[in-house]
Amino acid sequence: MAVAQVAVIYGEFFEPFNVSYDHRAIILGGQRRMLISAGIHYPRATPDMWPGLIAKSKEGGADVIETYVFWSGHEPSRGQYYFEERYDIVKFVKLVGANGLYLLLRIGPYVCAEWNFGGFPVWLRDVPGIEFRTDNAPFKDEMQRFAKKIVDMMKEENLFSWQGGPIILTQIENEYGNVQGSYGQGGERYMKWAAGMALGLGAGVPWIMCRQTDAPEAIINSCNAFYCDGFKPNSYRKPVIWTEDWNGWYANWGDRLPHRPVEDNAFAIARFFQRGGSFHNYYMYFGGTNFERTAGGPLQITSYNYDAPIDEYGILNQPKWGHLKDLHKAIKLCEPALVAVDDSPLYVKLGRRQEAHVYSSEHIDTNSTLPGNIGTCAAFLANIDEHKSASVKIFGKVYNLPPWSVSILPDCKTLAFNTAKTEAQVSIKTVESGSPSFSNATEAADLLFHDNYFTPLKSWMASKEPIGLWNKNSFSAKGILEHLNVTKDTSDYLWYITR
Repeated sequence: MAVAQVAVIYGEFFEPFNVSYDHRAIILGGQRRMLISAGIHYPRATPDMWPGLIAKSKEGGADVIETYVFWSGHEPSRGQYYFEERYDIVKFVKLVGANGLYLLLRIGPYVCAEWNFGGFPVWLRDVPGIEFRTDNAPFKDEMQRFAKKIVDMMKEENLFSWQGGPIILTQIENEYGNVQGSYGQGGERYMKWAAGMALGLGAGVPWIMCRQTDAPEAIINSCNAFYCDGFKPNSYRKPVIWTEDWNGWYANWGDRLPHRPVEDNAFAIARFFQRGGSFHNYYMYFGGTNFERTAGGPLQITSYNYDAPIDEYGILNQPKWGHLKDLHKAIKLCEPALVAVDDSPLYVKLGRRQEAHVYSSEHIDTNSTLPGNIGTCAAFLANIDEHKSASVKIFGKVYNLPPWSVSILPDCKTLAFNTAKTEAQVSIKTVESGSPSFSNATEAADLLFHDNYFTPLKSWMASKEPIGLWNKNSFSAKGILEHLNVTKDTSDYLWYITR
């Protein structure tokens, strides 16, 4: 068994294929695809958890796994790299490929992600003359060196699609459009430089920039938000990509844990595909844990659970996981019609706050009953009234739409899914080794744990920091010191004794 597993993990995952795009979708091996992506940050889980998380994402309906690359973890000291344990990114990418899934690699290298210093290593601030994220030669040199390191590593391991690997998309920078204006002309020059630098790395797959409305023509600009159904890229030649669907939120000390109802999340996703979206990524599908001192400031807690479909411990969060799984199935049933329509779908006004979008390979009359020999056809019926249900008529049939919901008809006839009707279980969590299967139970029950699920903890780890003046790092100084200049981020504490 072990030998076979190693052969799968470290073999070739796919027949080599090219990745391109048009105005409608990402194109994999010559075929347009509607893609569902699951965000998992590899350092926010232990390597023992990775196989189960990826398998549960796949069973939940994901086609793609998305992750940032964490510079501070991979280069803790300049020129000294670390790719072991939780930072073994090559192992993580290969596990994704071994499961038959694709990968969106968001290199950044500034990632934000509620990570300490946004993923920048602390030594970066000590580079002479450096100014972050602008047209600054020292910063650009360091950024290019690390981005090239990651791309070259992926190529050496044959992990890009054209090599038979899972990587189909890459990202440079991160939400730079939010701050670009504060840098003036230097910000615009830096953005264009970053795009050109990325394209010159030879990744061989498309690059994206999220929240970058002025991204160059060769870069796809994408949406990060709670709702992206109204988003359009800055060129007709680019597909509509949602890089961050905030299906939850991070937690701060002293605040209530954020929660986003799955009905609202499902509504947002259905509306995204209804109105022309093609690639959707959950931020996060599994949030995980801010281990050690990686939590960003000033008030981030160690949990990065994010109200995700898979919780911090790798257990399915119901009904979120199950309801979204059913949504993904419905969207996949619509995929042939979604990719077949080259222009905008047929729009039908069904009421004051009700509307339909119909994707069909042939002309149809929405006021008449559909013919029996109808070709490829899918319809999305939306009620955007937050408070009132509505009955609508289309194709000679009446459909009841709950408030703030979308009904999906993969054949333009049969109701396959409504975003407001949750059938997944609410309180039962059965945790098993490998990919779990859940029934549509609705009654409360105890939380069930199976002995073969958890890897026994070999030993507890504790981090100890000496308190007080008398240790090998003690010294005398006049006045109050700048914290990071002294600690170099090895401690959150700088102890003073004075007289």
